[in-house]
Formats: sequence, C-alpha cells, structure tokens
Amino acid sequence: MVLIPDIRKLSLEELTTYFKEMGEKPFRARQVHEWLWQKSARSFDEMTNLSKELRQKLKNLFLLNAVSVATSQISNDRTIKSGFRLYDGQIIEGVLIPTDERMTACVSSQVGCSLTCKFCATGKLDRIRNLDAAEIYDQVAIIKKQAEDNYSIPLSNIVYMGMGEPLLNYSNVLKSIERITAPDGLNMSPKRITVSTAGIAKMIMKLGDDQVKFNLALSLHAANDEKRNKIMPINEHNSLEALRKALRYFYDKTESRVTYEYIVFNGFNDELTDAKELAEFCRIIPCKVNLIEYNPIEGGEFVNAREDKLEAFKVFLESRNIIVNVRRSRGKDIDAACGQLANKNKVKSDQ
Repeated sequence: MVLIPDIRKLSLEELTTYFKEMGEKPFRARQVHEWLWQKSARSFDEMTNLSKELRQKLKNLFLLNAVSVATSQISNDRTIKSGFRLYDGQIIEGVLIPTDERMTACVSSQVGCSLTCKFCATGKLDRIRNLDAAEIYDQVAIIKKQAEDNYSIPLSNIVYMGMGEPLLNYSNVLKSIERITAPDGLNMSPKRITVSTAGIAKMIMKLGDDQVKFNLALSLHAANDEKRNKIMPINEHNSLEALRKALRYFYDKTESRVTYEYIVFNGFNDELTDAKELAEFCRIIPCKVNLIEYNPIEGGEFVNAREDKLEAFKVFLESRNIIVNVRRSRGKDIDAACGQLANKNKVKSDQ
C-alpha cells in the first residue's frame, strides 16, 4: 500500500524536491508553503494563485489534515471555547481569552491526558494520542481569526495550557512553536508564548539544552512533596528536589524567569505555612507566581479558597519580594476556565 504523505510534514526543501519531480517550477513549492504556514490555508482549493490543474494534482498526491471547528461557545465575559475536530474524528478544545490588555489563545497538545491531576477535568480522560505540530498550529490560526473576526483585535499571546501535558509531546510542541514564530509562518514572538508543564524534570532540562526562547510555567500548586503527591501523582517520580535541580539547570542555560502556577484550594494549601513553603521554593531561581482561582469540575473534591485567605497568601509572598499576580477565572459558565476542559461542548458552530 502506498502511503500518501501529509504535506505539512514536509520541509520547504522536501516540498521543492516533490515539485521538481512533478515537473513544476520550484517557486510553486514556496507559494504552497506560504499558503500552508503564513496564510493558514486549510484546503488546496484556497490556494488561488495556483492553477486548478496543479491544485487537483496536489489533492491527488498529498493529505492536508486540517483541523475544523466542531462546536463553539461564547461566555458572558466574551471568552470563546471551541471544540476542534481532528482528521481522525477526535475532539480537543481550545480557548480564546480576551482581556483589556491582551488576546490569548489557550491550546491543547494531546487528545486527553495521562497525568490524572486531581483538580483537572482533562486528567479524568484517557490519553488517546499526541497532536502533531500542524494540529497545534491550526488551533492558533483558528483562534487568531476568531479574535480578529469577533473583536477586531489581533492575537497577542499563546499559552500551551489546554488539554494534555506539552512536555510529553515535546517534539511536536517545539515544531509547532517554530512554525508559529517563523518569519515564513505566523511570525509571532516566542516571548508571547508560554508552555506550561506539570513538572517533568528531565524534559525541563531538555528545554534548557535546546535554549528555548519561549516562557516556561510550572503547575506547582503545593511546595511540599506530601501535599503535591496527593493532587499530582506525577510528583511521585518528579519530586520537588528533582524539579529544583531541573529549574536551576534550565535557568543557567536560558536565563529565563519561570512562572509558578498555584491554585489556592480551601483548607488544603491556603495557609501561611503553605505560603512560606512556596516562598522558599521561589528562592531557587528568578520567578513570579500566579495565584489561580480554583474552577470546580464534575466530581471534584476541592473548593476555592476564601477571599481573605487568598489576599493574605498574596500579601505574604509580596512581603518576601516575590512578584505575584492573582488570575481571575474567565469562561467559567461554559467550562472554559483553567482545569475545566473536558469536551463538554454543547453549541454547534457555523464557522
């Protein structure tokens, strides 16, 4: 059986070789490459500066496994959650988060997740497969268009904080960022991109070895091993000491400040003793802390911390000269907030 190649898995050089073998002029390969990665074409028919004959030839020779919008919901706060259908019928979710300061795309890196974090709806799903680089890129391209079409504001930021653990899909995540940031891609600054990990020490070190230019966020949520083990089973094999070493290595290689994400749960990690432990962890390398509201999930065992506890926690960290931001949830009413993505789309999209 002859395998039909996915055209977006080919480099420009490989594509040029195909075109030469087809008897086409090499510059046509560059035109197609531009349609795929700069103009985000999701079908060969969109490539209008190619002849119909060439477009048909491309359809016969290559696959173009474009992502489509299966469902879409708009929150009361203007957040847009989309269910994206992949070529094999799987559904993932992505979110456009509009604020006064920025337009942020939150994208997924896997179908499902294998990490079973106790506070995350995606963690209750099985991990089906990794997304390829083009499937991640497509989410960004679609959400970028949603920002422009709905709010007439360009996309400003991208966070890899949707479904899945990005560092367990390392190669495809980095390839997607290369296409998103490339001058012959979407040409976004890597400093506008944040990759969030639950904490895989050896892959954090690999990020350092690769001297990545994007931002790194660590989902911490507890700064002692006993508590972190309870809510994040990954900590049993990636202890806080292992993460300390990995973070130091990453910073030595990149000189990039890391963000610690910390959901404040009522009665679990919201006391000043917890804040002291977090402040101590923050001494490892230059960092900042995002304190995050907990977003309830079906069957969840946690409750959001009281406002006075959250404020006291913040004030304590700031007294230790730590940069702290309190992240208020957006898109809660459509299950689009942090930790809530679990394929619960309800409204059909006409996009």
